[in-house]
Amino acid sequence: MAIIEDSELIDQLKDIVGPSGYREAEDIDIKNYKDMMGARSIKPPLLLRPQSTQEVSQILRACNDAKQPITPQGGMTGLVSGAAPLGGEIVLSFERMKQVVEVDKFTSTMTVQAGVELQTIQETAEENNLLFPLDLGARGSCTIGGNLATNAGGNRVIRYGMIRDMVIGVEAVLADGSVIEGLHKLRKNNTGYDLKQLFIGSEGTLGVITKAVLKLAPKPNSQAVALCGVKSFDEVANFLVHAQSSLGSNLSAFEVLWNNTYALIDEYVPSVNVPLPDSYGFYVLIESMGSNTERDLELFLDCLNQANEQGLIEEVVVADSDAKIKKIWDVRDGAAEVIGAGYMHAFDVSLNIDAMGYFGEEVEKRIREKFEDTTIGLFWACR
Repeated sequence: MAIIEDSELIDQLKDIVGPSGYREAEDIDIKNYKDMMGARSIKPPLLLRPQSTQEVSQILRACNDAKQPITPQGGMTGLVSGAAPLGGEIVLSFERMKQVVEVDKFTSTMTVQAGVELQTIQETAEENNLLFPLDLGARGSCTIGGNLATNAGGNRVIRYGMIRDMVIGVEAVLADGSVIEGLHKLRKNNTGYDLKQLFIGSEGTLGVITKAVLKLAPKPNSQAVALCGVKSFDEVANFLVHAQSSLGSNLSAFEVLWNNTYALIDEYVPSVNVPLPDSYGFYVLIESMGSNTERDLELFLDCLNQANEQGLIEEVVVADSDAKIKKIWDVRDGAAEVIGAGYMHAFDVSLNIDAMGYFGEEVEKRIREKFEDTTIGLFWACR
């Protein structure tokens, strides 16, 4: 554990957030410095828990003047240690900035502080008969600030895009404490630079996002989900083309698990019951969302039947209830929960679809040449 010798700075920071707004080293919970991967575990000397943009501004100004590095922190659900502090860094946690400021049904927007969990945003939107489309397995723990800082994609990029496509405005604080105020709700805004896009995906290097205005979509009336067993990646790619043509804008997710990942989930994630045997090369989770329940289900089943007739899929399980939909999505979410398989090295790469089959084969081949006993798991979220 590193020690900060600038006691004047420490006292100043404590005064900014008040007695309930900080934790010193001995009182800092492990969740605030050990990430999910366990790759880094350095207890910080001080954890700051501001409640407002003003407090964040004062903290950053004081640390900047003192040349004191900080680590902004959301839900600590990342897999690359980006929010885990290094030696001597102070943690700036948003765990007390959890306010849903406003839901505006006329502009279909929601204004939130950076520490609000994704699941809270989803549920608040649903209560207002709207949808916030971003979804990922860590929804119950990850925060919108972290989602924005990393430009999260999630499970429904194929229909709704990355999170940068779901944001209208942000409020951010620069290193010197300056506040960039951009919390407008205008979807049509052609005035100058789109500054919010500089902060989205910047991982805190350009500034710290404190609030955001999120775009909400109409809540779908229908949802259909299936898990399909597929022999080869060529058939996976052709199945995607077929699904896009058959379902059009109703296609909301197309997620692919390689056989090795599916087997790992079956073995190391006991809470998940896989619905298909592990005899297929690939497993595709396909989802359709629309506005007409009967028509959309018929369209979805026709898509699957045609894919089967064309030899694109070998076996399929269709969820016929909300509970079964959740069980199929649990299989996909399990890909991020196979830590029990051993120490993990995680890589997230973006490729054209026509390169993915070769890439997967080549990665496995080259790794096995050097590390014979390595366990490999591949999965793909369609972008």
